[in-house]
Amino acid sequence: MDPDPHRVPDLEPGGGVRPGSTPPDTAQTSGLSAPEPRTRRHFPPTGIAVIAAVVVLVAVFVAVAVALIWMIVS
Repeated sequence: MDPDPHRVPDLEPGGGVRPGSTPPDTAQTSGLSAPEPRTRRHFPPTGIAVIAAVVVLVAVFVAVAVALIWMIVS
């Protein structure tokens, strides 16, 4: 809900604000407050295990699909 324009202090007709009546800009903070730790450059063993498990599951799925198709065709 917008404030009533007749009750807002320092509001000129037409919606403008008088110079000097606005608050100063807030301070801008950029950068980090503390140094970030260096990231590791190697792939974690759990990631390798997950990829290997997915590859095995896909291979089993493909083998079963081929076997089913082979049984239907012959």
